[in-house]
Amino acid sequence: MYLTDRAFLEGVTSAAFVDLASALVQAMGQRLDAGKPIPDGLALRTEDGFLYAFLEDPAQVSLEDVRNLFGEEAGVPIHLVILTPHHLPLAIAEEAVRRGATLVEGPRFTELARQLGLETLLGEGPRAVRPDVRRLLPSAQQLDAIMHRARSWLDWGVPALGLRFYRQAADLKPGFLPARIGIARSLLALGLTDDADRAFDEILRLRPDDLDARLGKAAVLGAKARPKEEVEVYRSLLAEDEARTEVRAHLVAALVDLGDWASARVEIEAMLARTPEDPQIRFLHAVALEKTGANVKGRSEREEARRLGLTYEREAALCQHLGLPPPPPPAEAPATPPARTARRTVAGAAVRRAARSKSTKLPAPATRTKTATGSAATRKRK
Repeated sequence: MYLTDRAFLEGVTSAAFVDLASALVQAMGQRLDAGKPIPDGLALRTEDGFLYAFLEDPAQVSLEDVRNLFGEEAGVPIHLVILTPHHLPLAIAEEAVRRGATLVEGPRFTELARQLGLETLLGEGPRAVRPDVRRLLPSAQQLDAIMHRARSWLDWGVPALGLRFYRQAADLKPGFLPARIGIARSLLALGLTDDADRAFDEILRLRPDDLDARLGKAAVLGAKARPKEEVEVYRSLLAEDEARTEVRAHLVAALVDLGDWASARVEIEAMLARTPEDPQIRFLHAVALEKTGANVKGRSEREEARRLGLTYEREAALCQHLGLPPPPPPAEAPATPPARTARRTVAGAAVRRAARSKSTKLPAPATRTKTATGSAATRKRK
């Protein structure tokens, strides 16, 4: 049974944290259905089936406490969002994610409060307001800010908050197409495939040729474990216009999910023909070459991707996404050598490169100096 007695909630957690949690939900435009205390925090349920669990100090919360949040409403779907200004213990975070919860912790929690203008509740001073050089109308400024928040949270992998802000934008401007597309994408990212499918259908009824909605319909097929049908939709969209790079990117992703690397390689090479300097496409091409037996060419392409600017962190993230072993960490940069003449510097660089490639070590400078001196002395005596 949910409790709405504020005094009782404040007995479980601090009054300041209750104020912050309530202000966050209110600023996101959510209407509360009920609230209840949980260990070292409180849970606020909204009318559309979201349960926001605010934890003031997650170190005081057990794994069993978090598991209980998922079983609160038997037979009623609950979409759990856990918010805390600190970091969740690893075991709790893994359990929550495994069960489909959304996590907003640490710096992202702070950023959410800042985005909503609640810095004072964090104990910070308000941000300085920069003059709006575009001179938008107040309503347009508000819509622009909400859409920016929505895109940010969806891009950061927090679709529950993305959905909240996209719905807020749609309420502010009914019929605003980017907000409706964002709502559908957020629903899909939350795993609500039927709801997402209906949302894309509503858009297509008004705009039958809308590319984003058609791509969304294809993604729904993939989410429903119908990847071959998803691929066919992408191919039909490319048949209409081969220049649609974003469609080809979706097609590549679907083919990779299918494990059809031979077909994916063909599409990646078509993308590479248009953007040969893109390091991420170069990397995907390298993986496709390796997966189709061209290992030597694949290694060469990886090196080319790195030369074009693919960072180690980005390469590691791509490998993790594709289920590949991480790349070896980059070697530490060698110490800066002492100043030498131009000729010796060039020669020294060549020797160092050869030494690194053969995994050998150069003799110490002192040894080389001593040997050279000794040779000169011997020649003099002769």
